[in-house]
Amino acid sequence: MEAVPPLYRVAGTAGPQGDEDRLGVPDGPGAPLDELVGAYPNYNEEEEERRYYRRKRLGVLKNVLAASAGGTLTYGVYLGLLQMQLILHYDETYREVKYGNMGLPDIDSKMLMGINVTPIAALLYTPVLIRFFGTKWMMFLAVGIYALFVSTNYWERYYTLVPSAVALGMAIVPLWASMGNYITRMAQKYYEYSHYKERDEQSPQQRPPRGSHAPYLLVFQAIFYSFFHLSFACAQLPMIYFLNHYLYDLNHTLYNVQSCGTNSQGILIGFNKTVLRTLPRSGNLIVVESVLMAVAFLAMLLVLGLCGAAYRPTEEIDLRSVGWGNIFQLPFKHVRDFRLRHLVPFFIYSGFEVLFACTGLALGYGVCSVGLERLAYILVAYSLGASASSVLGLLGLWLPRAVPLVAGAGLHLLLTVGLFFWAPAPRVLQHIWILYVAAVLWGVGSALNKTGLSTLLGILYEDKERQDFIFTIYHWWQAVAIFAVYLGSSLPMKAKLVVLLLTLVAAAASYLWMEQKLQRGAVPRQPRIPRPQHKVRGYRYLEEDNSDESDAEGERGGGGGGPADGVEEEAPPAGPRPGPEPAGPCRRPCPYEQALGGDGPEEQ
Repeated sequence: MEAVPPLYRVAGTAGPQGDEDRLGVPDGPGAPLDELVGAYPNYNEEEEERRYYRRKRLGVLKNVLAASAGGTLTYGVYLGLLQMQLILHYDETYREVKYGNMGLPDIDSKMLMGINVTPIAALLYTPVLIRFFGTKWMMFLAVGIYALFVSTNYWERYYTLVPSAVALGMAIVPLWASMGNYITRMAQKYYEYSHYKERDEQSPQQRPPRGSHAPYLLVFQAIFYSFFHLSFACAQLPMIYFLNHYLYDLNHTLYNVQSCGTNSQGILIGFNKTVLRTLPRSGNLIVVESVLMAVAFLAMLLVLGLCGAAYRPTEEIDLRSVGWGNIFQLPFKHVRDFRLRHLVPFFIYSGFEVLFACTGLALGYGVCSVGLERLAYILVAYSLGASASSVLGLLGLWLPRAVPLVAGAGLHLLLTVGLFFWAPAPRVLQHIWILYVAAVLWGVGSALNKTGLSTLLGILYEDKERQDFIFTIYHWWQAVAIFAVYLGSSLPMKAKLVVLLLTLVAAAASYLWMEQKLQRGAVPRQPRIPRPQHKVRGYRYLEEDNSDESDAEGERGGGGGGPADGVEEEAPPAGPRPGPEPAGPCRRPCPYEQALGGDGPEEQ
């Protein structure tokens, strides 16, 4: 019986054309292995390395733009919805027709209380949440909570609005602390990818020179705050394209208003209780809220899909492994650092000035004199001025780092003094251009303040083990300032301006004192970050000790283990340090040594 030829050729057998294939390469056992599995003849290792790190740098830029756009959309949706909701709920006719005796003003007051009071406790849990979830996932979770707050407005009841407002208040500090940490880490990674040749020449434990990432940090913070300040303009879109069509003009809403500006007291005393000429249809409100919900969902997708990780997996393990008790305590221990103590007044003023722009300037000077229908345009002027002026933060590339912060403080000082002596007349539009100029200039000062503070913190605290603690402290003090503004909302405008002015002068003086102490060579006292205590199995994380030993072997040989977390280690004795203990016969051989048939290095 004739043998049937095989369907596939057998490896190592000669083909129909002898021992060479069509390309002229010998086949069979004598085939040269280098021709098959060797390096590509035109391979340029240096060029491929350059392309690889260029892709890495583009990925960092993508992360910065995605995080900036996600933060802008999130905050814009939140502000726009809250502003539209408060205006609708303020109108007496809207409340009585749509909600009857449900007590909507009481619900709104408790909702605002939840948003402003809850962040006071954020210093207790923010570092733990950031270390537990990671920087990127903390951003995603916080943006999701903002989206949850938007979704509850489909059914406005006490049990939907108030719990979601409390959850939102809990997410405020973690979101912006993780955002600040994320932008700083991206600047450090961009420096690593731009200077990869220098890093290859250094040892893995050697850190880059101090301040080396500062130019990239200035650029990235300018990009982030250029996007972020646009959120105030985005928040006005629902009002410009929807709500303004239903509002009365200023002759109706300001009929009983007697004084504005520096002579006013509280928020819009004498403002008419009916501001809506006609009530918006429920279907139109649902459409607007659905658009806002879609934008919030888009922000979640941006953070989830386009933002890369801030740390490598092993770095995430290190950050979590210092002990949860130490993570809880370290923000409080950083108070011993005189740099942070000197910057606390600036942190507080940073919260004051944003709230004053949205309430004092926009309401006490703007709405009180030119009507509610022009509120959106005043805030758009503030937003565009702040967004365009965030680029001025790049002046730090050529000027001393104190110049942007002091320039922003000086501009706000002049504006505050001018506002202290200005009382615009109600229902008079001749001075409206002064309002727009003041809003733009206040936005310029806000941009210099925000970019300068965030950049300064990223330069002073380069250690990746501390950055989340530092930004948590910064945004927590901002939350405390916002809470103080919430408590003092009924004060006269003159009292608010005096508090703002005193805080500004104290902040500038304290900051300049800090810079002077640093120039004299004062060394800040920083708390020690404990060493990571890893509890892993296998080969996922390599340590100096034997990662293959079992618990029983560790108890026999290791005893009690290393020092407790947070305890200062004793100084090593003088003289040469003893090296690692050589592997003896009692050590379990690793799988590679078992495959070689030996018991360890001693057998060789």
